[in-house]
Amino acid sequence: MRKVIGKNGWTCLILVLAGIVLGGFLGSMAPDSFLNFGQTFGLSSPMILDLGIISITFAFTIRITIASILGILVALFIYRVI
Repeated sequence: MRKVIGKNGWTCLILVLAGIVLGGFLGSMAPDSFLNFGQTFGLSSPMILDLGIISITFAFTIRITIASILGILVALFIYRVI
């Protein structure tokens, strides 16, 4: 019996992350199109933890665009086909 390739959570996660990256890349290629429309949320300015000897900077921002949502949908479709 042949094993089905890739039907697990890690494959889905990798495909969704690849869809987000490729969708974001395609959206940035056309900055004036509707694909680049979206919302950014997270920490607007980084948080700095200064301990005297070491200084740690925390920053986290997520940008969701229409292109990245389309990339997620394509990735989920590919996952269903596999």
